[in-house]
Amino acid sequence: MRKSISVLLSAVMAAAALVGCGSGSTATTAAATTAAASETSAAAGESAETTAASADAKDVDVLNVAFVPSREPEEIVTATEPLKEMIKKEMLTLGYNIKDVNITVGTSFEAVGEGLAAGTIDVGFIPGNTYILYDDDAEVLLTATRDGLSIDSDSAKDWNDQKPTAPTENQVTFYRALIVAGPSDAGKAVADKVNNGEELTWEDLDGLNWGVMGPTSPAGYVYPALWIQKNFGKNITDLAHVVECDSYGTAFARLAQGQIDVLCTYADARRDYVEKWNKEYSMQNSIWDDTNVIGVTEGIYNDTISGSKVSAVMMDEDFKAAFKQAMINIGNTEEGKEVINIYSHKGYVEAQDSDYDSARDAQNLIKELRLGQN
Repeated sequence: MRKSISVLLSAVMAAAALVGCGSGSTATTAAATTAAASETSAAAGESAETTAASADAKDVDVLNVAFVPSREPEEIVTATEPLKEMIKKEMLTLGYNIKDVNITVGTSFEAVGEGLAAGTIDVGFIPGNTYILYDDDAEVLLTATRDGLSIDSDSAKDWNDQKPTAPTENQVTFYRALIVAGPSDAGKAVADKVNNGEELTWEDLDGLNWGVMGPTSPAGYVYPALWIQKNFGKNITDLAHVVECDSYGTAFARLAQGQIDVLCTYADARRDYVEKWNKEYSMQNSIWDDTNVIGVTEGIYNDTISGSKVSAVMMDEDFKAAFKQAMINIGNTEEGKEVINIYSHKGYVEAQDSDYDSARDAQNLIKELRLGQN
């Protein structure tokens, strides 16, 4: 405050000196003096508010934040370095003076979950599937958002009637998996049933050649398997003709060539293969004309920011509420978006545990399928 007052006096004296030297009119000089006074007063006010906030804030020695190693650890550490000061700044305005934010990258996804369970990590940036494995000792605080699509419906027919899909500026907390039928005779036949409003039967599905990803792929295997189980009471392993593809590119190539009739993929995948459909797969029609959706899964919820239920700092409900607001605020700034983009996050919204019930169902299904293979 003393420094701000000194700056104010200096500004007034400088303006007075300009008057004595005859530089500018009296009115102009007076205006400049007033502007300078206003600016320094504002600075003094801001400084006073910061000082007051610091004086009233509760001290927290350290906040331990961990990220899962979905990228190179050094890359994550470098990209998230600015997050330390962002968290400290936002939390100070919300009543908490965090002296140190310690950011680490776990040696594995499970290591971060175990750290949350033990209380050695206060906050973890973890996927939904990791969260549900440790939800006895961890609590989901926020869900990351991502760019939405122009179509979001449980109805396969809606996806066909409203195609092509397009990105939107709306932020969403989940994405869907689709079962997409291709231009083979069998693919067209099952798509016609869907577009005519007819219910598919198990016999319809069992008569198709399926293309899937590996058994841990959420969109390429797990959630479509969950869709089959809930709608037909069968396991994906009960299908007569299933081919595991090494990539979505391979799956779309096989779909174009009629080697498979349907494939399981993420909702906006066809947008990624628009050009390849014609140039690499030598198809005459567009991918939107040649393909149709026959099944839509539940939402696959995005990554979480989860807090430990046993660490001392996160057991403070007021601190927890402040931290959630701080991360939402950070995600709404350009600087914050640049940092969280390391995980393709666009922002954050409050989450609840029930959002991840479908992830629990999927996890249980994986266990059942593994037991069935043993």
